[in-house]
Amino acid sequence: MEHSPVTTNPLIIMMINMTVVFIVLVVLMYLIKLIHFIDPTKEKPKPAQVEEEEPLVAVKSEPAPAPAPIIEEGISPEIIAAISAAIAAYGFSGQVKAVHIVNHESTPWRSSAKFNTLRRK
Repeated sequence: MEHSPVTTNPLIIMMINMTVVFIVLVVLMYLIKLIHFIDPTKEKPKPAQVEEEEPLVAVKSEPAPAPAPIIEEGISPEIIAAISAAIAAYGFSGQVKAVHIVNHESTPWRSSAKFNTLRRK
């Protein structure tokens, strides 16, 4: 008895495979929801305690002045600039007071750029 494939059309094979995959994913989704529903380790909700407290009132106050930056001796401005840039890239929106370029005519970045430009020509 010779076995032959039911179809050789790649689009039909793809649709069958995708259907099987999505059915399995939906079954897994509902299985996870069921596990969360019957979770025995979930803490039981505590009964609400009825206590009358004073109502909260918003008080407008003046903003506190920004603390002065602490500058340790022996830290170069490049390191301070790199740390400030990393903090700013992380999402902190502070203010950089000043960044001084030391010997901007021959920085390692500039010499590397010159070297790479000359090498390409």
